[in-house]
Amino acid sequence: MTLLINNAGIGRSSSFLAAGSADAARAELETNFFGPLALSQAFAPILKANGGGAIVNVLSVLSWLNLSAAATYSASKSAAWSLTNGLRNELRAQGTQVVGVHVAFTDTDMARTVPGPKAEPQDVARQTLAALEAGQDEVLADGLTRNVKQGLSAQPGVYLGQVG
Repeated sequence: MTLLINNAGIGRSSSFLAAGSADAARAELETNFFGPLALSQAFAPILKANGGGAIVNVLSVLSWLNLSAAATYSASKSAAWSLTNGLRNELRAQGTQVVGVHVAFTDTDMARTVPGPKAEPQDVARQTLAALEAGQDEVLADGLTRNVKQGLSAQPGVYLGQVG
Protein backbone atom coordinates (compact mmCIF):
# COMPACT_ATOMS: atom_id res chain seq x y z
CA MET A 1 0.00 0.00 0.00
CA THR A 2 1.21 3.50 -0.82
CA LEU A 3 0.67 5.84 2.10
CA LEU A 4 0.82 9.59 2.78
CA ILE A 5 0.74 10.61 6.45
CA ASN A 6 0.05 14.28 7.14
CA ASN A 7 1.28 14.61 10.72
CA ALA A 8 2.89 18.04 10.88
CA GLY A 9 1.21 20.38 13.31
CA ILE A 10 1.85 23.57 15.23
CA GLY A 11 0.01 25.25 18.06
CA ARG A 12 0.39 28.91 19.04
CA SER A 13 -1.82 28.80 22.18
CA SER A 14 -3.88 31.81 21.20
CA SER A 15 -7.43 32.83 21.92
CA PHE A 16 -9.30 34.56 19.12
CA LEU A 17 -9.22 37.99 20.76
CA ALA A 18 -5.62 37.93 21.99
CA ALA A 19 -3.05 40.28 20.54
CA GLY A 20 -1.46 38.57 17.56
CA SER A 21 -4.25 36.01 17.18
CA ALA A 22 -4.61 36.62 13.44
CA ASP A 23 -0.91 35.88 12.95
CA ALA A 24 -1.20 32.78 15.13
CA ALA A 25 -4.21 31.58 13.12
CA ARG A 26 -2.42 32.17 9.82
CA ALA A 27 0.63 30.20 10.95
CA GLU A 28 -1.51 27.34 12.24
CA LEU A 29 -3.63 27.25 9.11
CA GLU A 30 -0.51 27.21 6.92
CA THR A 31 0.82 24.13 8.70
CA ASN A 32 -2.31 22.36 9.92
CA PHE A 33 -4.57 22.91 6.88
CA PHE A 34 -2.67 24.17 3.83
CA GLY A 35 0.24 21.76 4.41
CA PRO A 36 -1.96 18.63 4.23
CA LEU A 37 -3.90 20.15 1.34
CA ALA A 38 -0.73 20.77 -0.70
CA LEU A 39 0.70 17.33 0.06
CA SER A 40 -2.61 15.64 -0.77
CA GLN A 41 -2.79 17.50 -4.08
CA ALA A 42 0.78 16.50 -4.89
CA PHE A 43 0.44 12.85 -3.94
CA ALA A 44 -3.13 12.05 -5.07
CA PRO A 45 -2.03 11.34 -8.67
CA ILE A 46 0.83 9.14 -7.42
CA LEU A 47 -1.49 7.22 -5.13
CA LYS A 48 -3.90 6.72 -8.04
CA ALA A 49 -1.11 5.46 -10.29
CA ASN A 50 -0.10 2.99 -7.58
CA GLY A 51 -3.57 1.53 -7.14
CA GLY A 52 -5.15 3.99 -4.72
CA GLY A 53 -3.27 3.79 -1.44
CA ALA A 54 -4.24 5.93 1.50
CA ILE A 55 -3.91 9.35 3.10
CA VAL A 56 -3.84 9.67 6.88
CA ASN A 57 -4.47 13.10 8.39
CA VAL A 58 -3.55 13.44 12.05
CA LEU A 59 -6.18 15.70 13.58
CA SER A 60 -7.12 16.48 17.16
CA VAL A 61 -9.97 16.23 19.64
CA LEU A 62 -9.87 20.01 19.26
CA SER A 63 -11.21 19.54 15.72
CA TRP A 64 -14.59 19.36 17.47
CA LEU A 65 -14.03 21.68 20.46
CA ASN A 66 -12.79 25.19 20.86
CA LEU A 67 -11.08 26.06 24.12
CA SER A 68 -10.05 29.68 24.52
CA ALA A 69 -6.41 28.84 25.27
CA ALA A 70 -6.15 27.08 21.90
CA ALA A 71 -8.88 28.76 19.86
CA THR A 72 -6.86 29.43 16.72
CA TYR A 73 -5.37 25.92 16.81
CA SER A 74 -8.86 24.45 17.17
CA ALA A 75 -10.04 26.42 14.14
CA SER A 76 -7.13 25.12 12.07
CA LYS A 77 -7.81 21.53 13.11
CA SER A 78 -11.52 21.96 12.35
CA ALA A 79 -10.50 23.08 8.87
CA ALA A 80 -8.23 20.04 8.58
CA TRP A 81 -11.12 17.78 9.63
CA SER A 82 -13.28 19.29 6.89
CA LEU A 83 -10.42 18.81 4.44
CA THR A 84 -10.17 15.16 5.47
CA ASN A 85 -13.89 14.61 4.89
CA GLY A 86 -13.76 16.39 1.53
CA LEU A 87 -10.70 14.47 0.36
CA ARG A 88 -12.39 11.21 1.33
CA ASN A 89 -15.28 12.09 -0.99
CA GLU A 90 -13.09 13.31 -3.85
CA LEU A 91 -10.60 10.43 -3.76
CA ARG A 92 -13.03 7.55 -3.24
CA ALA A 93 -13.43 7.02 -7.01
CA GLN A 94 -9.69 6.48 -7.47
CA GLY A 95 -9.59 3.96 -4.63
CA THR A 96 -7.69 6.17 -2.17
CA GLN A 97 -8.68 5.62 1.45
CA VAL A 98 -8.63 8.76 3.64
CA VAL A 99 -8.38 8.31 7.41
CA GLY A 100 -8.75 11.02 10.04
CA VAL A 101 -6.90 10.32 13.29
CA HIS A 102 -8.33 12.17 16.27
CA VAL A 103 -6.39 12.20 19.52
CA ALA A 104 -6.43 14.43 22.59
CA PHE A 105 -2.78 14.59 23.60
CA THR A 106 0.04 12.44 22.31
CA ASP A 107 3.30 12.13 24.19
CA THR A 108 5.27 14.41 21.85
CA ASP A 109 7.26 17.62 22.15
CA MET A 110 4.16 19.65 21.23
CA ALA A 111 2.18 18.33 24.22
CA ARG A 112 5.09 18.16 26.65
CA THR A 113 3.81 21.01 28.85
CA VAL A 114 0.18 19.86 28.87
CA PRO A 115 -0.71 18.19 32.17
CA GLY A 116 -2.58 14.90 32.22
CA PRO A 117 -2.51 11.58 30.43
CA LYS A 118 -1.12 11.31 26.93
CA ALA A 119 -1.43 8.65 24.27
CA GLU A 120 1.77 6.85 23.35
CA PRO A 121 2.80 7.57 19.74
CA GLN A 122 3.30 3.86 19.01
CA ASP A 123 -0.24 3.12 20.22
CA VAL A 124 -1.70 5.81 17.95
CA ALA A 125 0.34 4.38 15.05
CA ARG A 126 -0.87 0.84 15.83
CA GLN A 127 -4.51 1.97 15.89
CA THR A 128 -4.03 3.87 12.65
CA LEU A 129 -2.52 0.88 10.84
CA ALA A 130 -5.36 -1.32 12.12
CA ALA A 131 -7.92 1.20 10.81
CA LEU A 132 -6.21 1.24 7.42
CA GLU A 133 -6.28 -2.54 7.22
CA ALA A 134 -9.95 -2.62 8.27
CA GLY A 135 -10.96 0.06 5.76
CA GLN A 136 -12.12 2.47 8.46
CA ASP A 137 -12.42 6.23 7.93
CA GLU A 138 -11.61 7.38 11.43
CA VAL A 139 -9.45 6.62 14.46
CA LEU A 140 -10.52 7.81 17.90
CA ALA A 141 -7.21 7.16 19.61
CA ASP A 142 -8.01 7.72 23.29
CA GLY A 143 -10.81 7.79 25.82
CA LEU A 144 -11.19 11.57 25.93
CA THR A 145 -11.53 11.71 22.15
CA ARG A 146 -14.14 8.94 22.14
CA ASN A 147 -16.11 10.71 24.90
CA VAL A 148 -16.01 14.05 23.10
CA LYS A 149 -17.11 12.51 19.79
CA GLN A 150 -20.02 10.82 21.54
CA GLY A 151 -20.88 14.07 23.31
CA LEU A 152 -21.19 16.09 20.12
CA SER A 153 -24.82 15.07 19.75
CA ALA A 154 -25.63 15.48 23.46
CA GLN A 155 -27.89 18.28 24.66
CA PRO A 156 -26.34 20.67 25.45
CA GLY A 157 -23.50 19.78 23.09
CA VAL A 158 -20.12 19.08 24.67
CA TYR A 159 -18.66 21.80 22.45
CA LEU A 160 -20.54 24.40 24.54
CA GLY A 161 -18.60 23.77 27.72
CA GLN A 162 -15.26 22.78 29.11
CA VAL A 163 -14.01 19.24 28.73
CA GLY A 164 -12.52 17.60 31.74
